[in-house]
Amino acid sequence: MKKQVAVLPGDGIGQEVLNGALDVLKAVEDQYGHEFEIVQGKIGGAAIDHHGTPLPRETLDLCKQSDAVLLGAVGGPKWEDNPVDLRPEKGLLGLRKELGLFANFRPVKTFESLQDASPMKPSVVKDVDFVIVRELTSGLYFGEPRERRGKNREIAVDTLQYEKKEIEKVVHKAFQLASERRKKLTSVDKANVLESSRMWREVVNEVATEYPTVEVEHLLVDAAAMKLVYQPKQFDVIVTENMFGDILSDEASMLTGSLGMLPSASLREDTFGVYEPVHGSAPDIAGRNLANPLGMIQSVAMMLRHSFGLHEEAEMIDQAINEVLKAGYRTGDLSGHEKIHPVVKTDEMSDFVVEHFTPNYAISGILAAYM
Repeated sequence: MKKQVAVLPGDGIGQEVLNGALDVLKAVEDQYGHEFEIVQGKIGGAAIDHHGTPLPRETLDLCKQSDAVLLGAVGGPKWEDNPVDLRPEKGLLGLRKELGLFANFRPVKTFESLQDASPMKPSVVKDVDFVIVRELTSGLYFGEPRERRGKNREIAVDTLQYEKKEIEKVVHKAFQLASERRKKLTSVDKANVLESSRMWREVVNEVATEYPTVEVEHLLVDAAAMKLVYQPKQFDVIVTENMFGDILSDEASMLTGSLGMLPSASLREDTFGVYEPVHGSAPDIAGRNLANPLGMIQSVAMMLRHSFGLHEEAEMIDQAINEVLKAGYRTGDLSGHEKIHPVVKTDEMSDFVVEHFTPNYAISGILAAYM
């Protein structure tokens, strides 16, 4: 198999986590005889510095010509005072819109070996396994008008807008996923207050008739946020609008112990997707080899699975991550009790995952030095 992958490191820790993820992809390539052509482009703050825009035309063209995209992270304090159109996040939003990536899959799965890293009780986080499906190209983040009004600009206006067809597309995607999993879908809205949420709930009920084997429940977003904390095992697939999905998935990351553990896939109706960790650019640790690369590496596994249909290879990555964590290796965000869990660097964690793909595989003996 030969595929072109566009790689957009972005800002902050983006390049660091991508380096390790590309090492893992190369290990897959060597082990299974695939060929992945890697072509790099700029997005976010790095693109502003070099091209004067967060989403250069050449980057967009590169992504359109590729079979999938791996994205590091965008943003940072350097660009916080820029005008709205010159903020790094504009590049990410524009990429999603231009490529038609309407559905964002954010898996939340806990590892038994990481139960001590989560602030939740082990009984709460044990065996958690669900996916948040977030609508990605409409809602409050894209609504017009968005402006400041009044003589002294003391009134701010943002508009939340959805078309019925936009809701239908992402809801169908979520039902299809639920049909392949445990056949339960939870739709999250604010239908007691928002007209857009009332339409959202109506559309979910209409689409549900096409998926009779899937159990459907509706939750208000505040109730969903509460249940994520005390009863997360009840969820299988959660589908929600853009802003709610953004907030809930960050909350859900605490179940796994760190935002650095969560991958994501932004998909459209064909096999193309943009794959990125949920975490941000973390400028406070950028360049220090401290970031957790596992969210990015899991995003590679999602790419293999969803865009390329390479399920065995994706499962191999997942198994490698699980074994490395079981062996006790942790980046700083997961370290817990350091006498028990050795704190390793970004590149070391990636190397341990790569070892899983080598002949006569065995976890490195570094762990013994910490005992």
